This record gives sequence, C-alpha cells and structure tokens, in this order.
Amino acid sequence: MTMWVFGYGSLLWNPGFPVSRSERATLNGYARSFCMSSIHHRGTEEKPGLVLALDEQRDTLCKGLALAVEAGHEERTLHELRERELISSAYVEKMLDVHLETDEVVTAVTYVIDADHVQYCGGMPLEDQAQIIAHAVGGRGPNTEYLYNTAEHLTEIGLRDPDLEWLAQRVRSITS
Repeated sequence: MTMWVFGYGSLLWNPGFPVSRSERATLNGYARSFCMSSIHHRGTEEKPGLVLALDEQRDTLCKGLALAVEAGHEERTLHELRERELISSAYVEKMLDVHLETDEVVTAVTYVIDADHVQYCGGMPLEDQAQIIAHAVGGRGPNTEYLYNTAEHLTEIGLRDPDLEWLAQRVRSITS
C-alpha cells in the first residue's frame, strides 16, 4: 500500500524523502498560514520566525501536493518526518483524506498545528507576519528563504496563494 504525505509548505520544495509520484491535491477543513512561531528552523527562542502550518478552519481548504513515498522507504521516511516536523510538538501528525486532481482520494500523513500549543500564533495580521519573516534566521537559514521558496514553488506548480504572494512581495520590499 502506498504511503502518502501531504505537502503544503517546505515539503513542496524539500520533501527529504524519495517520491515516486506527486499530484496536486486539496485538503478540506484546513488553511495554510504562518500561524506557528519558529524557534528552531527559521528563528530562535530570542527572535522567533514564522513557519507555515495547517490551521483547522471550517469551510476552508488548502491546495498542495500529495507525495507518494517510494516503495521500501516508508518506515525511514516516517521516522525522518517525525524528527523534522515534531521537533517541538507544535505539530500534530494526522492521517487525513486528500483529494487528488485525478478525483482519487488518498489518506496522507499530514502535519497540522496544535492550536493549544505555545507556538501557535494564528490570526496575526499579514503586515506583522512580513516584519517577523523579514528579520528572522534559524538553524535552517533565513525565514525569507522559507517564504520565497514556498511561494515560488506554489506558483511553479500552478497553485496560487494570494497571502503568500503578498507576503513575498512585502518582505522583498522590507529587505531591499
């Protein structure tokens, strides 16, 4: 049986595991947003950055990629994803149904934000997000790189995200 992973942020451009198939997909009931304070990868405890998370919201959806893990790599992939995504327990691992553009529905490993976690910061105005992202740097590099890579990859695969497009443009104007 194929193991699927739903990518909506850095997994789009840096899955970190062998992918045998990649399909545009929709996850219902969740919105992609910079609603997680990053104290490891894109910021520090002293100067947190922001990373994307899936924020559970009624009557919304998130478009991303369903990534099929290459056969034989499932156990290692799950272990590495857990090390990467569950570093601070702000994400919760769920098995959720995603709808592929081929009308197929698959169950995918999906990382969503725990809205009760101290790192949750949902509902922050876009301008405030831009100011944080423009200046934060963490263990995996500048917060700007994370934003730019995600926004550019979404555009490349034909998935528009107006908030991310606005943020990328605004952060470029702040940092130039």
